[in-house]
Amino acid sequence: MPKLTIIAHITAKPGKTKFLRAELEKLVDPTRAEEGCLQYDLHQDNENHAHFMFYENWESRDLWQAHIKNQHLIEYRAATEGAVADFTLYEMTHLL
Repeated sequence: MPKLTIIAHITAKPGKTKFLRAELEKLVDPTRAEEGCLQYDLHQDNENHAHFMFYENWESRDLWQAHIKNQHLIEYRAATEGAVADFTLYEMTHLL
């Protein structure tokens, strides 16, 4: 089975950029330690600092599905409620 690539775009509401960045950074270490996580990189747009992107690679969709149910993601969603202006997620299949 091909690995699963996730691209997640997150945009902070005005005045929430620093807060959201800190909360997103908290996700990196625990996620990288999860079973099936091959890559989990956080990026910030050079022009629009309110725009963040995760580039993720997972061994399988099932392991990624387990990831999104983990406690640190539940805590992130609760902490950032009202701070996110936009969230877009792409599930992609690695071809080559």
